[in-house]
Amino acid sequence: MGIFIVIVAIAINLFMIKTTEDQIVSSYDGTSGSVSNETLVEISRIEPECIMVLGASVHPDGTPSPMLEDRLETGIELYNRGVAPKLLLTGDNGQIEYNEVEAMKNYAVNAGVPEEDIFLDHAGFSTYDSVYRASYVFGVESMVAVTQEYHLYRTLHGCKKMGIEAVGIGADQEVYAGQEYREIREVLARVKDFVMWLIKPEATFLGEAFSISGSGIVTQ
Repeated sequence: MGIFIVIVAIAINLFMIKTTEDQIVSSYDGTSGSVSNETLVEISRIEPECIMVLGASVHPDGTPSPMLEDRLETGIELYNRGVAPKLLLTGDNGQIEYNEVEAMKNYAVNAGVPEEDIFLDHAGFSTYDSVYRASYVFGVESMVAVTQEYHLYRTLHGCKKMGIEAVGIGADQEVYAGQEYREIREVLARVKDFVMWLIKPEATFLGEAFSISGSGIVTQ
């Protein structure tokens, strides 16, 4: 029985990777350290409505962890280069004392992104919730998903299940502490989300709908 479970988990992971890997576009120009022009051309084919930056941990002082900072830097660069007119920042704000999206918003505003172009998803408690809500709450039909590459396969699989046309950009700019543990945990997370998308329960919280084409200030 144990061997069967392992085989099923491996099969699900391979399926999720192989069916989404063509949606991940190469991101960084090794010489300049910025998003390559070839990447911008490849993204433009889907005419994305927004750039969704997925949340990650923040420090007690409210500053982003290195992993989240790289996601934000990548998303902001794509915005500044005209890839899409809006940023959708999604993360965990389930507790008063912990607020990923506020830290993400502050970082983007400090980088010069106008507040009206920043949408906050305070109920992105999981990758499943973030993708579900992108479609159901914000009405997103096409987008660029920004996170580290290992996490993109699961994100893009969810986009397919919600009918969102999406490409993914890997925000990997360094080797992150604890990455081996994350890779192992991701194997299990892909299995969990695969089952979730088969059942497709509602996101943990839905609430009021906001059009991604409007002003993001109403979400702040």
